[in-house]
Amino acid sequence: MKNKCKIVGNRLSRATFVFSILLAGAMFFQSCKHEKKKTQDVSRFVSQTTSIGVDESFQPIVDEELYVFKSFHETAHPNIIYAPENTIVNLLLADSIRVLLTARDLDPQEYQQLAAKNLHPSVSRFAIDAVALIVNQASNDTMITVSDIKKMLTGNTKQDKIIVFDNPNSGLVRYLKDFSGSKDLKQKNVFSLKSNKEVIKYVSEHPNAIGITGFSWLNDPDKDYADAVQKVKIMSVRNDIGKNASNEYFSPSQTTLALKQYPLTRNLYFINCTGKYGLGMEFAVFVEGDRGQRIILKSGILPEIIPGREINIVKTIKK
Repeated sequence: MKNKCKIVGNRLSRATFVFSILLAGAMFFQSCKHEKKKTQDVSRFVSQTTSIGVDESFQPIVDEELYVFKSFHETAHPNIIYAPENTIVNLLLADSIRVLLTARDLDPQEYQQLAAKNLHPSVSRFAIDAVALIVNQASNDTMITVSDIKKMLTGNTKQDKIIVFDNPNSGLVRYLKDFSGSKDLKQKNVFSLKSNKEVIKYVSEHPNAIGITGFSWLNDPDKDYADAVQKVKIMSVRNDIGKNASNEYFSPSQTTLALKQYPLTRNLYFINCTGKYGLGMEFAVFVEGDRGQRIILKSGILPEIIPGREINIVKTIKK
């Protein structure tokens, strides 16, 4: 009887040993397979270079996003093309680039052009920007209405002010044309410069000028134009027309953007035509994620998703 038990015990030990070897081998194989897949994913997402077209009117935001993104993905090499809105949209339609950051969605005709090339864009909003009106610190003008802005842009009012904005192919100019209902902004006292920085510098040097610029350019400016920002002030705007008319004047801020009180706003979009989850979409996911949205929050404009805040409450017990 003892011999039989010993034989059975030996058989069980050998079976357990063989099972353990097979289990360890399977786990090792799965581990190697997982590690290989992980390595391939990292290479696929962050080691390749891709070109991303960016509307130059919100370059400060993208520069900040890119700096942090590359600190987490050291092998990533996104080629950022800063250019006027018309330029980067035309590059997309010509299939020269497939990822855009722009201040507008595509129109139906542009969607059709892309569909004809078997390109089907994925579009997502990642922030809301404000269009700011700035004047010289010496100016007495601090408030303006929406109807006055429209009259000012269309030349339907006597105006002794000089109105300046960035280059004529920019998304900001396209916004102003849509806003005012004017196909051209060619009044004698309305003219374009080359960039948002030039607009701010011009207004800082001319007390009779009104500048129109993206709000993000006025928050945490670079050293080359920080002094100019200190010499301008932002006008408050009252919406006096339409169903959302108000009796109050509002300055651009995250609060007035969130509450839809400030009337001059524009959406910022990612447009991705790659059709795959590559480096361009990886950057979009970063910007739309928690870290990216915190950077937008810090920039002064309104992120699509307000990042949460963790608050630790420590209770002290009095002895």
